[in-house]
Amino acid sequence: MLALLVGTFHTGLYLLLRGSGLRRLPFLLAAAVLGAYAGQALAGRLGDPLMVGDFGLLWASVFAWLGIGLIAAAGVLAAGRDDVEGGRV
Repeated sequence: MLALLVGTFHTGLYLLLRGSGLRRLPFLLAAAVLGAYAGQALAGRLGDPLMVGDFGLLWASVFAWLGIGLIAAAGVLAAGRDDVEGGRV
């Protein structure tokens, strides 16, 4: 449940900082939540200086941003590919 909250928070923060990206919102949210979940699992193994109960907040946040970054990069690459295929380059 906390992975969902952390992922949602960081997705909202990304959209606030970026100012756009609503078309990719479901993908960003899914990647951030899955990243937070993976980060929490890693924190359980390695430890985390920002533990909230059994939840590793630092690793969850890092992996949430990693997931957001992967989706943002995929969006940039896909947009570039659309330009080439559409003959706009």
